[in-house]
Amino acid sequence: MKYRVTSPSLNLRDLPATQNNSKILIQIPFRHTVKLIEKTTPDWWKVKLLNTEKEGFVFYKDIEAVVETNVKSIDIEIPNFELSAKASLNNKEETYKPIDDTSIPFRDLTSTESKLISIGNIIKALDVSNSFRYQKDASDTYCNIYTFDYCFFAKVYIPRLRWTDKAIAQLEKGNEVALVFDDTVKPFYSNYIYDWFIQSGNEFGWVRIEDVDELQKKVNANGGVGIICAKRLILNKSGHIVVVVPETDTYKAYRKDGKVIYPLQSQAGADNYNYFSEIRKDWWNNKEQEKGYASAIFYYHD
Repeated sequence: MKYRVTSPSLNLRDLPATQNNSKILIQIPFRHTVKLIEKTTPDWWKVKLLNTEKEGFVFYKDIEAVVETNVKSIDIEIPNFELSAKASLNNKEETYKPIDDTSIPFRDLTSTESKLISIGNIIKALDVSNSFRYQKDASDTYCNIYTFDYCFFAKVYIPRLRWTDKAIAQLEKGNEVALVFDDTVKPFYSNYIYDWFIQSGNEFGWVRIEDVDELQKKVNANGGVGIICAKRLILNKSGHIVVVVPETDTYKAYRKDGKVIYPLQSQAGADNYNYFSEIRKDWWNNKEQEKGYASAIFYYHD
């Protein structure tokens, strides 16, 4: 039977946490899907992370059963990848997988203060301004990859991959499908992520926000994650996605008459910035035919 993760991040352990030598294998993001192997103890169940070979133990209260009698697109399990040692800040290998690097911290959800501090540490560790993984090249820029990495370590979900039509056909029949890049799964680019937020974002804890002033206030007050995602006027050109981050003593949003006009952001793109605000002004309102955006959306996640 399949189960879905209900907590912001779920520890998959090699042994139940009640055993002294238990170790965390990976952290499974919200709504990712596991298959029950055995209810080993009343509290600790052995599961398999779907679409991978990774097995371990989870706390039973952090998962919920998936009813498979009438599978809808939103119920289809998310493409799951194990962390990859090849995925590194120093190269562009396996950019579709989460980075396996213990020097990069996860967001500490203990308190608002711990969230704010750990977000700053994530930005420092990812160092988008300098890390090779995010540097533009002749073929592409990497705003979606940086945003995926940031959200992964912040313990919130946005998609990096989408199932192909042939994979979905098998999943809707209840079959397990192997992940094969460019075959059973394809990349999620910014224009597609824009549509995903509108269609499915609320299912993953995202709340749509009306303006950037409110978005910055929520990020500052709660240590949450903000997103600006814009869809291009010319759809075969890349859209853009950035994270809105908490203000610090050093880095601030740009305000006019006390209201945030340009929030504090972090991005990869044609230019990469660990922090920026007024340097790109309200880029999401650019309506130039060749470089502009049809529309933009703002989302927040605790």
